[in-house]
Amino acid sequence: MGKLAICPGSFDPITNGHLDIIQRGAKIFEHVVVTVFNNQSKNSLFTVEERIKLIEEATKDLPNVTADSSDRLLMDYAKENNADAIIRGLRAVSDFEYEMQITSMNRKLNPNIETFFMMTNNQYSFLSSSIVKEIAKYHANVSDLVPNVVENALKEKFN
Repeated sequence: MGKLAICPGSFDPITNGHLDIIQRGAKIFEHVVVTVFNNQSKNSLFTVEERIKLIEEATKDLPNVTADSSDRLLMDYAKENNADAIIRGLRAVSDFEYEMQITSMNRKLNPNIETFFMMTNNQYSFLSSSIVKEIAKYHANVSDLVPNVVENALKEKFN
């Protein structure tokens, strides 16, 4: 399999669903770069720097995973970093249409970089960063939805 894969997203914050995809990708690829792409259309709770730190802490036991950020197009970033592949997680069929559009455009921009879709574990199929933030805002228990470091960071943000 390829050497370097990019796992892109906003990761605001990283969830156990994200970690599921990252951990499985790390078993397939020699190196996985979890890259925070700051989506300007979303209201972020965490800064890019905070998200990178949360990712680094959540993946510290995965020696072939690193965190980075970019404000460029994914395919430009991937090319500049000599990536072989993009890893995308799918939660449900509803994700597929959107992801297919993005992947088709990415293939047009750079046909040499493959996109790999991974179905998330069923226990995380409902999970999104937005849902986690909404639940945490009302001080509900998110301990089984996010890594401990994220749970603590959410408590700090909402206290």
